Amino acid sequence: MKKRVLIIGWDCAAPELVFDAFRDDMPNTHRLMAEGIYGELESTIPPITVPAWMCMMTGRDPGELGIYGFRNRKDYSYDALTIANAHTVQVPTLWDLLGQAEKKSVVLGVPLTYPAKPFPGWMVTSFLTPDRNPQWTFPRRLSREIMQVASDYMIDIPNFRTDRRAELEQQLLKMTTERFKLARHLLKTKDWDLFTMVEMGSDRLHHAFWRFWDKTHRKYEPDSPFSETMRNYYRVLDAELGEMLACVDEDTTVIIVSDHGAKRMDGGICVNEWLQKHGYLTLKSEPQEITRWTPDLIDWKKTKAWGEGGYYGRIFINVDGREPDGSVKAADYEPIRDELKAQLEAIVDEDGNNIGTQVFKPEAVYRECRNIAPDLIVYFGNLFWRSVGSVGYNSIYTYENDTGPDDCNHAENGVFILKRASRQIGNVPTKSIYDIAPTVLNEFGIDIPSEMRGEPIADT
Repeated sequence: MKKRVLIIGWDCAAPELVFDAFRDDMPNTHRLMAEGIYGELESTIPPITVPAWMCMMTGRDPGELGIYGFRNRKDYSYDALTIANAHTVQVPTLWDLLGQAEKKSVVLGVPLTYPAKPFPGWMVTSFLTPDRNPQWTFPRRLSREIMQVASDYMIDIPNFRTDRRAELEQQLLKMTTERFKLARHLLKTKDWDLFTMVEMGSDRLHHAFWRFWDKTHRKYEPDSPFSETMRNYYRVLDAELGEMLACVDEDTTVIIVSDHGAKRMDGGICVNEWLQKHGYLTLKSEPQEITRWTPDLIDWKKTKAWGEGGYYGRIFINVDGREPDGSVKAADYEPIRDELKAQLEAIVDEDGNNIGTQVFKPEAVYRECRNIAPDLIVYFGNLFWRSVGSVGYNSIYTYENDTGPDDCNHAENGVFILKRASRQIGNVPTKSIYDIAPTVLNEFGIDIPSEMRGEPIADT
C-alpha cells in the first residue's frame, strides 16, 4: 500500500473551541478524535504564525531558523528590517526531506513558502504572497489550473482589521470554501505522498469576532448579530474537513493541527511609553498625538532600549559598539537585561494588579540564535495584552489597537488530532509543535534528522 499523510492546518484554532465549545457542531472533527488521538499542541516561543508553521514543518525552533516574527532586523542599524520569506528558511522542510526519499508532496497555503522553490511536488504559496506573480505556484503552470478549478481563489483577505464585519464574514466563508475546493482538486488529481495545507480563515475569524463569543471579553456584546459567527465558521470548517476525508482512504494518516491558540485581548501595553517612563528611552520631543514609532523620533545617545509592537513585545538594547549610537556598555548589557526583565514582569494594570507578564531571554529558550534575535521576548499579561509600539499616548495602557480593530491575541497551545489506520487511544497529554515533523517522517519510515527537536507522537 502506498503510504500517505494528510495534514490539515487551521491557523489559530483553539482547543477550547474545537474540543469543547463547538464540539457538537463539528461531527467530522470529533469522529476523527474518536478514531485516533488528540490533545493540545504547545506552540513556539512566541506563538506567532510566522515562524510557528515553519517551525512545525522543519522541527527547528525560531532561533535555529533565525526568524522571530514577520519582520526581523536585517542588521544592527535602527531602521533596517526584512520581511521573512521562503529564502529566509535555510534548513530542510518536510517536503524537502520527503523529496530526497523520492516522495512527492502537495503544499497549499503554508506560511513562508513564497516565493515557491522547485521541489518534487506542487505548491501554492501562503497569505504572505504579494500577488499572483509567477512565483506564487510551483510548477508555474499550476496557476492556470487554479484559475480553472477555483477561479475565486483568495490568497488572503486584504483588510481583516475592519469594522465592516458583515462584509468580512462573507469574505471569510468565500476564502475558506475556495481554498478547500482547490485542496480537493489537488487531492484527487496529483500523485502525492504528503499533502499539507493551512487555512488562515480561522485566524482572521478570531481577530475580528472573538468578542462576540467570549463572555469574559471587555467588549463582549451579548445580543450582537455576530454572536454565532464563530460557531458557524467552525461548522463550515468541519464540513470542508468531511469532504476532504471523503477523498482519502482509511489507510491515510490524517493530522489536524493548529500553530497556536487564541485568547481574548484585554488591552495593550505601550512598550515605548513604558521604556520612556522608566528612563530607558528618550524622545527628541514629545509628540502631540499618537504617532507610529520610527527611529528618527529617538534621541539615541540618551536611549538604552526600545521596543516593537505586535502580539508579543520585542525589546532591543542599544549596545555600544553594536548599534550605531549605542549607549549601553558591553559590561552593563546583562545587568540591564536582568533589570528590564524584573521591571517588565512587575507591570500592573490600572487597578494596581500584576498582569502576569512573562519575559524570556532568547538563548534560554532556543538551541541557537541565528541572525539578530530580540534581546528580550515579552508576553505582556501572559498574552492577554499585546505590545503597542506607537508613542504619544501619555500612558502605558491603551484599549485600542494601533494597527486596527483586533479582538484577540494568540495563546500558547493549539490543537492536534492524529488518526492512523486501526489505532485508537483518545485524549493524550500536551504534545509539542516540534513533534509533528518527526511524526510525519516516522510514518514514512524515514530517518529523523538529529537536528530536529521533538519526538514522533505515539499512540499511548
